Amino acid sequence: MKPAAATDLAPAAATVALPRHVAIIMDGNGRWAKKRHLPRLAGHKMGVEAVRKVTRAGRAMGIEAMTLYAFSSENWRRPEEEVGDLMGLLRHFIRSDLDELVRENVRLRVIGDYRRFSPDLVAMIDDATGRTSANTGPLLAIALNYGSQAELAGVAQELARRVRDGAMAIEDIDTQAIENLLDTHDLPPLDLLIRTSGEQRLSNFLLWQAAYAELLFVDTLWPDFDAETLSQAIAAFGRRQRRFGGL
Repeated sequence: MKPAAATDLAPAAATVALPRHVAIIMDGNGRWAKKRHLPRLAGHKMGVEAVRKVTRAGRAMGIEAMTLYAFSSENWRRPEEEVGDLMGLLRHFIRSDLDELVRENVRLRVIGDYRRFSPDLVAMIDDATGRTSANTGPLLAIALNYGSQAELAGVAQELARRVRDGAMAIEDIDTQAIENLLDTHDLPPLDLLIRTSGEQRLSNFLLWQAAYAELLFVDTLWPDFDAETLSQAIAAFGRRQRRFGGL
């Protein structure tokens, strides 16, 4: 089946099947800024505003978990100044939004090797996830320095160590054993993966988890993605027939 394109979006229906877990590749900040003759940082700032709008809308809809691709392991290749700007925006988001997440009973999770960041930012992330760890409401996962291939390689290494140490047999390695070691092991199965800006690729994001997810590629640049666009995406998901290999 061909992945969905932006033309699949239509006004949201009043009642649709709701995905438990939605992941978003937030793409298009730079192009949004370029179209307006603004610096890329302006696009990233508006992208943070879009995060606020979309996560609030997701909570209002009753979506159980959202995973946002904020900084990939390949993003280190960007200019040092832009990487610094992105780290600054992450600091600002934690400072300005953590109290709201606590108040709204949101559980904040981070997937990826974020400990490569500066010590002060790592401490901020640890504090933020710690303060929300006892919450029982919607789960917000942020992918930071995340790459799915590295994640799977790490799982393979851990399984090899367990076999070497006699903790498990080769025959015990199955899909469940792999899933138990993924960064997303405590999240619901991924139902819907959205990529904004018109690009149609996964860019090393949740490759295992997306095996049976519905894919939706929309032309909207991430800073323009809002509650209504999310509602339309959920409506498109509701029109899909999910067979999981059956009839």
